[in-house]
Amino acid sequence: MKILIVGTGAREHALARSLSQDPTVTDLHAAPGNPGIGAVATLHAVDQLDSAAVTALATELGVDLVVVGPEAPLVAGVSDAVRAAGIPVFGPSAAAAQLEGSKAFAKEVMAAAGVPTAEPRVVTEAAQIDAALDAFGAPYVVKDDGLAAGKGVVVTQDRALAAAHAAECLSKDGGRVVVEDYLDGPEVSLFVLCDGTRVLPLVPAQDFKRVGDGDTGPNTGGMGAYSPLPWAPADLVDQVVREVAQPTVDEMARRGTPFVGVLYCGLALTSRGTRVVEFNARFGDPETQVVLARLATPLAGVLHAAATGALDTVPALDWREDAAVTVVVASEGYPTSTRTGDPITGLADAEALPGVHVLHAGTRQEGDTVVSAGGRVLSVVGVGVDLAAARSAAYAGVERIGLTGSHHRSDIAARV
Repeated sequence: MKILIVGTGAREHALARSLSQDPTVTDLHAAPGNPGIGAVATLHAVDQLDSAAVTALATELGVDLVVVGPEAPLVAGVSDAVRAAGIPVFGPSAAAAQLEGSKAFAKEVMAAAGVPTAEPRVVTEAAQIDAALDAFGAPYVVKDDGLAAGKGVVVTQDRALAAAHAAECLSKDGGRVVVEDYLDGPEVSLFVLCDGTRVLPLVPAQDFKRVGDGDTGPNTGGMGAYSPLPWAPADLVDQVVREVAQPTVDEMARRGTPFVGVLYCGLALTSRGTRVVEFNARFGDPETQVVLARLATPLAGVLHAAATGALDTVPALDWREDAAVTVVVASEGYPTSTRTGDPITGLADAEALPGVHVLHAGTRQEGDTVVSAGGRVLSVVGVGVDLAAARSAAYAGVERIGLTGSHHRSDIAARV
């Protein structure tokens, strides 16, 4: 099978790594990719948001499958263009990707499908902000309706901060805000593969969204993750498939916008039961890094089956008993600012450690040197017989890496 991956981050590197280990994959390409992906795939300097260019590349290469990683190309319609050219695509249409592209739309779908979630108020003008905040009280949950790279949500006891965030979101062209009830309890990420009518769940993971230890500081795109979750209810996956994923996929099909790809179910295990915090229309980053590290079933055939409406032909997935932990190494100033262009050292030293692999997120090649090129620079993944061993391996890998001014959380998977 010949495959093209669209994207540049650690999520796409994790996908590329898994696909490169699949014996059915004969040729692997990425557009535009990154230096880490370049070690296992041929890179192409194509804008991931340019539907025509991605389609032309996929056609020229004669690929059997295109895997779209990030949310922005999905919302921009890259999947639609490739699919229209007759090439199987793992990734939803622009219409279906509105489950992530608009939080208000996602709430509307959940209401129609009977999916349990936080009660929302959709705010379209500044005069509505106070009433929406009053409706729920503290802690205040204020979400930018559109894509915000994981940084559009504010959860705070500070009313002024909540109101300011809402006003900032509304100030954008066409800006909308969703203010909603606060959901207590731990959060879980569950990826569910979809072929338009059927669903196939992966294993749960938990990520760490705040920048600082102890869940302090602003939200980020994610600073680390781990799997499995020994504290999660044994029937959680079955429950989410039954009450969340299948009803959502059924509702999307009913609307004439079938969902093909990954439905990322962001969940809160609240005192009132499991509730959906958010949907995403793609693999989560950094949870993908740990979920794929545990997947024993070859990945290519599963993604192709989802892309071609054939998930019913896929046997039960095999999972390794091992645990996995990933720790994100971020650039100086992230997430409020991003310092780039600093050399990264110790990559080979980290990967030489047992159970450790390093996934590139925001990197670029300058001659023989890999330098930082984004806010989240690397995901260091540790795999071990249990979470303690996996955590130890991941942090041993982080210690081998040098990047001026970089920072990381020291408490990923510590409490569990």
